Amino acid sequence: MIRMKQIYRVPFERNSPRVKELRAQYVQTIFDLESLDRPHELIFVDEAGFNLTKRRRRGRNVIGQRAIVEVPGQRGGNVTICAAISNHGVLHHHVTLGPYNTQHLLRFLANLRDILFEQQGQELNENPIPTNVIVLDNVSFHRAAQVREWFNINGQFMTLYLPPYSPFLNAIEEFFSSWRWKVYDRQPYTRVNLLQAMELACGDIGEESCQGWIRHTRGFFPRCLRRENIACDVDEVLWPDPAQRQEEAH
Repeated sequence: MIRMKQIYRVPFERNSPRVKELRAQYVQTIFDLESLDRPHELIFVDEAGFNLTKRRRRGRNVIGQRAIVEVPGQRGGNVTICAAISNHGVLHHHVTLGPYNTQHLLRFLANLRDILFEQQGQELNENPIPTNVIVLDNVSFHRAAQVREWFNINGQFMTLYLPPYSPFLNAIEEFFSSWRWKVYDRQPYTRVNLLQAMELACGDIGEESCQGWIRHTRGFFPRCLRRENIACDVDEVLWPDPAQRQEEAH
């Protein structure tokens, strides 16, 4: 009755009382923002890495023949992209060679600020200027002193940090998942072509997709407020109740 299976690594803290309390506080903060007279705009910002050697792991071919895809002979360097999405779609994105750091993030935030001020300035006669709430995960350089100082100086921006071990509350995770495969489907074989593929893939994702990903994250809010255990998508097989898995899938 026992067979060899894939091992799923689940952090001990994923559904600890401390993390569940932080999730409830995060959701309550969003509800408090929505109750204010001044409008607000949630903007999800994060980074994702790309490499030319990455490809789909499965493919189709005639029975008896292997599914083959050509890849570069050498691994090459990573390319990191930082993006910002909201209910208005992809607001800004920037590509850099190598990993992201505090200085890259500060430049990204400055460019994002200029883009938002230009857009919101055009809509000033129709709607009041909202408070831009930048939602970040808990990577160390996201919490650097220079980043906190940037938000102190720019009063129309505030930061909201996601609770740990809660990728299901970060809408940009699904954005990167979709965007990454749109990039690799274009089969970029050089670093220059990879940058072009990133730009083209960005244009493939519209407002409706971003709105759907944000709605999906909000679907977890009631369970966060009830401080329930929440499994990530990859850990669904670990849920104890198959009926609950079926219910959550719908």
